[in-house]
Amino acid sequence: MQPLQLLAWLATGESVSGAALAARAGVTRAAIWKQVEILRGRGVPIEAHAATGYRLPWPVQMLDAGVIRAALPSALARSLGAIEVHGELDSTSSELQRRSGASDLSIVLAESQTAGRGRRGRSWLSPPGMNIYLSCLKRFESGIAGLSGLSLAIGVIVLRALDQLGVAGAGLKWPNDVLVATGESAGAKLGGILVELSGEYQGPCAAVVGIGLNLRLTPALRLQTGQPACDLASLTGGVPPDRNRVAAVLITALAEGLRQFERDGFAAFTADYAQHDLLRDESLQLTGTLGVIHGTGAGIDARGALQVRLPDGSLRSIDSADVTVRRA
Repeated sequence: MQPLQLLAWLATGESVSGAALAARAGVTRAAIWKQVEILRGRGVPIEAHAATGYRLPWPVQMLDAGVIRAALPSALARSLGAIEVHGELDSTSSELQRRSGASDLSIVLAESQTAGRGRRGRSWLSPPGMNIYLSCLKRFESGIAGLSGLSLAIGVIVLRALDQLGVAGAGLKWPNDVLVATGESAGAKLGGILVELSGEYQGPCAAVVGIGLNLRLTPALRLQTGQPACDLASLTGGVPPDRNRVAAVLITALAEGLRQFERDGFAAFTADYAQHDLLRDESLQLTGTLGVIHGTGAGIDARGALQVRLPDGSLRSIDSADVTVRRA
């Protein structure tokens, strides 16, 4: 028996006795307890009550590739590459990178990741069954040189998906974070984006777009992130959208948005990005190989570089590889 199988049996949120779980799995109650402890150790808040057994504090929708594909617009469902759901991977992006012959717009999701990663090699906390971990492969003929601003465009695409899901109150922090925009949790991280490119500078190339989106975070998980973090549940009255629906809406927005980027480049996304830019007019501190820079956010340029107005009034363009940006 695997931990994710136990999670699936508890997914309704109703109490199930240890004896019933053991009988269903054909193992001892001690074996069930061991799997419960594994899930707890990975962030799943399984409750235990002497009279009723084990339960989750809320229902969980386990990801299902068939359900996700059925929820897509029919034309898109036919044109997409594979949609795969894995119980556990090191990383959904790593899995796609191992598929050298994968079709355009192939999608990989996982219930959990053991080595999820973010920008500049940072780890991405990936508890099972609670959030969305998704990667998409997009092939381009224009070459890596034509993909400036792609990670920022993906941020706009994620916000389009959230709007379709009825989730308001999110914004974008350059270059690849989705944050809460207003209220008590303003500045807390809702999701992250990682775009990894391969191929030729002026010829055929590919982008693996990784997206992590928090649907539910327990207080303990928020502490583990090491930075202010939030989830969709906090923006939707405590009940986030169904995970399969979130995946389907996000895949639809990705497919449409990536095709738009392929046709029109980052120019098609600049106005929307500006509308959701959380760094514009903010006092910033930038740290990197060039030392510490203080200035004020002044939007982005046509390539997607961050514009910073320095104390002497001059503008400086900052590329994502150069710095870490924080509000001062």
